[in-house]
Amino acid sequence: MRALAPLRLGLAGGGTDLSPFCDDHGGYVLNCTINLFARVTITPATDGVLRFHSTDLGQFDECLPQPSLPRDGLALHRAVYSRVVRDLLGGEAPALTVVSSVDAPPGSGLGSSSALVVALVRALAQFLDVPLPPHQVARMAFEIERIDLGMAGGRQDHYAAAFGGFNIMEFRPADEVVVTPVPLPEDHLREFEGCLLVCHTGRSRLSSTIIEQQIDGLRQPGGVSVDAMLQIKQCAVEMRAALQAGDMERAARALGHSWEAKKRTAAAVSSGVIDDIYALALRHGAWAGKISGAGGGGHMMFMVPPERRCTVAQRLAEHGLSVVPVQLAPQGSLAWAAPSPRSLVTTP
Repeated sequence: MRALAPLRLGLAGGGTDLSPFCDDHGGYVLNCTINLFARVTITPATDGVLRFHSTDLGQFDECLPQPSLPRDGLALHRAVYSRVVRDLLGGEAPALTVVSSVDAPPGSGLGSSSALVVALVRALAQFLDVPLPPHQVARMAFEIERIDLGMAGGRQDHYAAAFGGFNIMEFRPADEVVVTPVPLPEDHLREFEGCLLVCHTGRSRLSSTIIEQQIDGLRQPGGVSVDAMLQIKQCAVEMRAALQAGDMERAARALGHSWEAKKRTAAAVSSGVIDDIYALALRHGAWAGKISGAGGGGHMMFMVPPERRCTVAQRLAEHGLSVVPVQLAPQGSLAWAAPSPRSLVTTP
């Protein structure tokens, strides 16, 4: 069995999917999935051993199957396996070989860890012949990462990976989540894709530190973080309207306003290096940009007039930055049977 789940760009509204903001004010996030993926392959193991192999990280983990695995080794893989065994198999723990890879490194700001959890849930559920709809896949993935493992973060990444495409996501009190596709004419999609430029800042980041700072700020009634999040939420509303109207320059202004508000939510969101990259891109013709994800590093996205896109990319590359070609990916997580099932040979 194989599965994949797409990574995402957080266009606007990111951070409003954090508690306590979304519980008090409602979260409103605009994002889109791109052609970078988390991939999983599962085969039965005939020797009674459970194996996890993360090929992109070069990590190998094996143990005897049991309903609740210790959280050492490949913790994400183990946590997904434990939850699926508990919720879908009634505690019956099969011996499997699970091989994974992700097209972006940890700390990318593209939702890579959440996409991996979604791909693992989707692959295991399908392998066990218990197919789950996207809402259930996303909810289980969110609970595994945020509750079972206690990893700080929001909710949008799991739903983006499960549903795919261009979506507005509303995060309401009592954990109600509404995912609404944003209908864009084909020429608007192509124009947006032609304006989009993504680069890696050359810095990874520990998102949990930034998110914890944001949550602390949100707990202060009337604080700067709450006001900034309300502005970020409004930017998502504005950017959606601009994209649907086909006005890319207006959409870019909303993107830029969102970035300015986001920097007010925590001191570590930006840095001198990130500010310099932003200024460089604008100096050579970009309309606006922002960090994708919590901030502090990872990938930045810019909206650029298509006729200036090549020039901006060249200038970023001249400064040692890696420009990442991306296209929009319309589908969410998928699972399918491998054409010729065979035992996978994996070694530490």
